[in-house]
Amino acid sequence: MPAPTPTQGTANAPSAALGLRDRHGRTATDLRVSLTDRCNLRCTYCMPEAGLPWLPKPELLTDDEVSRLVGIAVRDLGVTEVRFTGGEPLLRPGLPAIVAAAAALEPRPEISLTTNAIGLERLAAPLVEAGLDRVNVSLDTLDPGTFKELAKRDRLAATLRGIEGAAAAGLAPVKLNTVLMRGVNDTEAPALLRFAIAHGYQLRFIEQMPLDAAGVWRREEMVTAAEILESLKAEFDLVPDPAHRGSAPAETWLVDGGPAKVGVIGSVTRPFCGDCDRTRLTADGQVRNCLFARGETDLRGLLRDGAGDAEIGARWREAMWGKLPGHGIDDPSFLQPARPMSAIGG
Repeated sequence: MPAPTPTQGTANAPSAALGLRDRHGRTATDLRVSLTDRCNLRCTYCMPEAGLPWLPKPELLTDDEVSRLVGIAVRDLGVTEVRFTGGEPLLRPGLPAIVAAAAALEPRPEISLTTNAIGLERLAAPLVEAGLDRVNVSLDTLDPGTFKELAKRDRLAATLRGIEGAAAAGLAPVKLNTVLMRGVNDTEAPALLRFAIAHGYQLRFIEQMPLDAAGVWRREEMVTAAEILESLKAEFDLVPDPAHRGSAPAETWLVDGGPAKVGVIGSVTRPFCGDCDRTRLTADGQVRNCLFARGETDLRGLLRDGAGDAEIGARWREAMWGKLPGHGIDDPSFLQPARPMSAIGG
């Protein structure tokens, strides 16, 4: 599959009235905004234990630049959902102000956060006050030893406190995201689901994707969606959720007759590219039209060169118009993106 170029397909790009549309009939309404490439964990499917060369501060978008680009996306390009990610977004000092600026937009987007929850018990209430609507928390294990093996940090208790703090602040239902690693935590799916149901959380399992910094991902070592469901069905009665999935990445099942549900995101074995509605903005101001894109479009340069909102919006539409029909993981020519997940944003 050829690598996309930043302005691929722009000769026939749609008008501004069509928003962030691509050549395959999809329209992006869900914006993922990375606020930092830094993280206080070192999960093995994301970055090495020693960390990575962090983006220099001058290359990062400022709080005002983030808010301006989010405003252009919402007011001019049809974005209705904004999710702030990282790295770990709670490490961004200006996070509450960034959330508040997004909440003040008209029309107001739905605002969410993906986090490891370390420190969330302290920040949950201020973020709710700023306008945060919901939160997704990464939780791969309930065992402290396994957590330390996966994340290279002994922080499970802090993560659990953050989850509890989010629920107490009104960010219910808290969504939990779990990546199962073969030989590490792949037997924990039933226990994690019992935990989620007992506390009123919503659990989603995500297939490990080829986005690790070390580039050691192997499909044959990945715990698949089918395997996850098989392990859950050994202890629970799962029935496909009758509610329409829409553009949501997770397939959901009713657990033991409901109302509890569990989701599985089969990004690799059950791709949902045909319904993708996402556009991504990195912490240094680059638009990515796909999580696995090989090319990026620079909006930071336009901002700092004095471009107006209309010019920035036009460049963003051009970037999305060139989106490929799928991520191509099964294509023999597939190449893992140069940036790992921590530098792209979840």
